[in-house]
Amino acid sequence: MVPLRTGALGDGRLDNIIIDSSAHLVTGVVVVVTMTLATGLIGRHAIQGEAIGRPAALAIVAAQLALTVQLLLGIKLLDQGQGIVQLYIHYIGGLVPLGAFLVGGWVARGDSVRSSRILAALLLVGYVSALMAFLIGRAYASQVA
Repeated sequence: MVPLRTGALGDGRLDNIIIDSSAHLVTGVVVVVTMTLATGLIGRHAIQGEAIGRPAALAIVAAQLALTVQLLLGIKLLDQGQGIVQLYIHYIGGLVPLGAFLVGGWVARGDSVRSSRILAALLLVGYVSALMAFLIGRAYASQVA
């Protein structure tokens, strides 16, 4: 299979699309908001000792979608040569929340009290990691600017 390209390898359609780094900031805010909402809702269910409800499940889906868009934008920005200095903090900070969702899907679907508590703990780790990556990324961006 040959990728779409206009010339030599690397001159494809995606290479010609330039994304402004402000898009990454906007989706970062969306990630923090959706992760806060999902973690808060799951945490509330875990504290009350009940399985998660539909709003919490939808918040999880929203957070997963926001993280996925953020990850794809981050990969494209790295391809454009931006953010190389923050590479590792972004990989760790961005992949830990996705890993938390992945592990949660395997061991804790939130359909019982025990699994909602496990899911709450996993999401808390993912939330702290996403927040850390966002805050460190913003601090670095304001130093460079």
